[in-house]
Amino acid sequence: MSIFKLLSALCLACSLITAAHAQEQKTVTVGIVNTSADAGFLIAQANGYFKDVGLDVKLVPFASAALMIAPLATGELDVGSGTASAGLYNAVLRGVKIKVVADKGSVQEGYDYSTLLIRKDLVDSGRYKTFADLKGMTVAVAAKGAGSESALNEALKKGGLTIHDVNVVYLGFPDHLVALENKKIDASITDEPTNTRAIEGGIAVKASPKAIYPGQQNAVMVYSDKFMQDRDLATRFMVAYIRAIRFYNDALSGGHLAGPTSGEVIDILVKNTKVKDVGLYRRITPNAANPDGSVNTVALANDLTYFKAQGYVTGKIEVGDVVDDSFAKAAVSKLGPYKRIVASK
Repeated sequence: MSIFKLLSALCLACSLITAAHAQEQKTVTVGIVNTSADAGFLIAQANGYFKDVGLDVKLVPFASAALMIAPLATGELDVGSGTASAGLYNAVLRGVKIKVVADKGSVQEGYDYSTLLIRKDLVDSGRYKTFADLKGMTVAVAAKGAGSESALNEALKKGGLTIHDVNVVYLGFPDHLVALENKKIDASITDEPTNTRAIEGGIAVKASPKAIYPGQQNAVMVYSDKFMQDRDLATRFMVAYIRAIRFYNDALSGGHLAGPTSGEVIDILVKNTKVKDVGLYRRITPNAANPDGSVNTVALANDLTYFKAQGYVTGKIEVGDVVDDSFAKAAVSKLGPYKRIVASK
């Protein structure tokens, strides 16, 4: 690189830093659940991306995403996250002005971090061979009206079955491992790291080597109405978030956290989540996340159709009523196209 080009690059970097510092430092409160699904928030905080856009972000732990709805409604919480469950649509129907603004975690082929597990003894005995063999089984999902229940429905459809052909029970993901081991359930729609622990412990196996519901939008980022009113502030936050999601994508390789930035990502997750085992992070199947922040509206619509069919959502509402992708698009226009880091040989 010539001296002129080097000086030009340095001047540009200095001007960007100066502009960021010139912005008024704004405080933004963000709800997290202290799991690897919070990677975008945690990376943006650890790598200084929020500070780069003049934001002082406060990460507030919640026991569950459902508990974020009330503070989002009042504006006490600016940004939240969680599954696009029946509860989210019902909250909007009740007049809670929140919007789904970005992808936080999804299932893709090779990145099926949420999948159907079958007890290993049922596979070994021949009781389970195909999806049709789910008939009559007791299957656990996270909660009524959750995305995991819709995912179970997709698995059942592959076997020519309906949700009425199985006994559905509702258990938190961490409880699935014990229930499978004690043979209280036959199968479960479970996420990581419980999947890996169950498989490595010889307790369960994946029902299929391929993703059962590729494209399912398992987790989304949500903005409060109050936060959205300041479009500059909300867009700056999104710029930092998408930078972090792209850094996360650079950590993905071959269905694992094995890409160029994986060491840094794992360090951040170990420091900020309940899972402290570096080796486990290397072995689990991580979630996918769109590097442009876009949510899969087709998958969301499919889930909503299921929720309506079960009577979990009864009001007149469609996916378009809860999704606003304008912030992600504005952020991408500032950041430019995603260019994946290529590992050096």
